[in-house]
Amino acid sequence: MNLADYQQRVRTLSDRLIELQKPIRILDAIKWPASTKGRFLSEAGREMPLINQDYYRTINLGFEPDVLRDRFKDLRKQVRRSLGRADGLGSIMCSTIVQYLLVIELLCARGTPAFGVHSRALYGSARDHLRGDRKTLRQLGENLCEIFSLPAADHLSRPYERHIPAATAVEILQTKLGNYFQPGDIRVILSDGIVSDAAAGGDYIKINQDVEFTDIDLQVLEVHEGWVHVGTTLNGRKQPWASWLSVGSPRVTACQEGLAVLMETLTFSSYPHRALKVSDRVVAVDMAEQGADFIEVYRFFVARGMRTEDAWKITQRVFRGGTLTGGSVFTKDLSYLRGFVENVNFIRSAIHSGVPEILPMLFVGKVTLDDIPILYQHYLEGTIAGPHYIPAMFRDLNGLYVWFGFASGISVINMARVQKHFHELFVGMPKVAPLYEKVIDSVVD
Repeated sequence: MNLADYQQRVRTLSDRLIELQKPIRILDAIKWPASTKGRFLSEAGREMPLINQDYYRTINLGFEPDVLRDRFKDLRKQVRRSLGRADGLGSIMCSTIVQYLLVIELLCARGTPAFGVHSRALYGSARDHLRGDRKTLRQLGENLCEIFSLPAADHLSRPYERHIPAATAVEILQTKLGNYFQPGDIRVILSDGIVSDAAAGGDYIKINQDVEFTDIDLQVLEVHEGWVHVGTTLNGRKQPWASWLSVGSPRVTACQEGLAVLMETLTFSSYPHRALKVSDRVVAVDMAEQGADFIEVYRFFVARGMRTEDAWKITQRVFRGGTLTGGSVFTKDLSYLRGFVENVNFIRSAIHSGVPEILPMLFVGKVTLDDIPILYQHYLEGTIAGPHYIPAMFRDLNGLYVWFGFASGISVINMARVQKHFHELFVGMPKVAPLYEKVIDSVVD
């Protein structure tokens, strides 16, 4: 077939895939009533939340599992027949369809042991090894928890207090994002129905109306929810043929969330307690996977010094959809740390291999790292459009090349010996507030 015919087939199949996935809303299907939190905390965490399989049956999925399952299977046959089994874009679409078939099984198994089995198939396990390494996600998570829990982390966070009301945060964030996106492309709105502080939709960001924010929180939301999550959605929507790149199945979650955390780091928007949250989630998933129940995981984080509301939040995120007795849990929160490591290694490898030009493709839509070489080949032939919204450091790759080039080059150094040398210099230093606080105080005086 000629290129024009091929492209039209890709578009037809892509639009069909988008249409079929529309009723699937994973987080809506496993959300808990807002009253559950208040009841649990008022009882000082002594009683299990009243969430079980019967409760999940009251939440309508919004689709008939058998009907939707058959339609996805039929679409997979159409993709193979229309594009051929060896076609790269067709393979990506088929892999995406398989993910949605697993999601149907996941949601049908809410509140049962099978939920955890399907979750691990979709998002992995905390005992998985990092790609190309012997360490597990849990081991890395514990190591990072130790680093981000050092006393210095508290000192650094002192100047940032939550003082910005949600309504004001909406206005500030809308202004910030107006400098990145074209007018009308993104909206920031208040919401009373989300678990997290904020959440991104296709062309909007929801702000939790019950939360107050710091200045640095808004920097994080600008790059995490805006530049990455909304940006990649809008870039996918601008695809002339591969329109499915505007929607994400679980197979893209690690790449998306990892890229968002990486952007927080590259823009110096993150802070230790924020990074600790990402690491803590890995620990929470592993504990629950290994059989700790809801109360045990909650108490573990309270004992670590976490505020009761934060301990509730991290525990609830892991147990939603599964069983409160442990073993069967929602492992999606592994995606942040796994994705961060994989994105960093992907960028370092692309630079070391001499192909940094593919790096902007991270933002072309909702993709996995393994998709990018295929998408880049089709970009060169004209079927895939390059990303419209790209952060500055990915548009001009010089600084990124140098940054990750140095990171790859100095990896041969024995850091244990280096740290031992400098530790001897640091060991006698008093643990006080950061230097810049002293500077600020002197200016005020």
